[in-house]
Amino acid sequence: MSELYMRYPLLEVCRCDIEAAVDIIKKAYRKGGKLLVCGNGGSCADSDHIVGELMKGFMLKRKLGGPFREKLKNLGFEDAEYIANNLQGALPAISLPSQSAVISAYANDVKADMVYAQLVFGYGGENDVFIGISTSGNSENVVLAAKVAKAKGLKTIALTGKSQSRLSAICDVTVKAPETETFKVQEMHLPVYHYICEELEKEFFK
Repeated sequence: MSELYMRYPLLEVCRCDIEAAVDIIKKAYRKGGKLLVCGNGGSCADSDHIVGELMKGFMLKRKLGGPFREKLKNLGFEDAEYIANNLQGALPAISLPSQSAVISAYANDVKADMVYAQLVFGYGGENDVFIGISTSGNSENVVLAAKVAKAKGLKTIALTGKSQSRLSAICDVTVKAPETETFKVQEMHLPVYHYICEELEKEFFK
């Protein structure tokens, strides 16, 4: 039994959806895709957190492999070894809330509830995965972004609370944390996405 479900037995009811989310993201990365993640408030912070675990070493050091190390060396850079020794393997991911300039410009010039949708429209490709985080599952800007993601051919994953929601009606997979109060849902989301990040890291770097 996975340590996740031993430490957080409440998440056992989510096991199939968590594993399905892992599988979707693995397939996307094998095809050269990336993750686009968004949420509001605490879920905005979770978006940044997820990207931070994917874009650098999480549980593993992810030392740089030979081909890119050789490219640096062949370019004759005097600090090639230093660069190679300090780079880590990365799984491409973008936290949409971190795009503050375009978010503020779009909210001011167009529509505030469409900012994530616009970013998905601009960044998203058919090999990518959209992750929308909303404790209620009904955050308007996240729902609109999920609709654009579906229209662009992205796979879609939602992290929500236990209730049926607008996101769960749209997304390919919804991990419904078995809580309803916002802070309790957020407490369940963290071990879920840590587990997802760990499984991805083991797949591509171990």
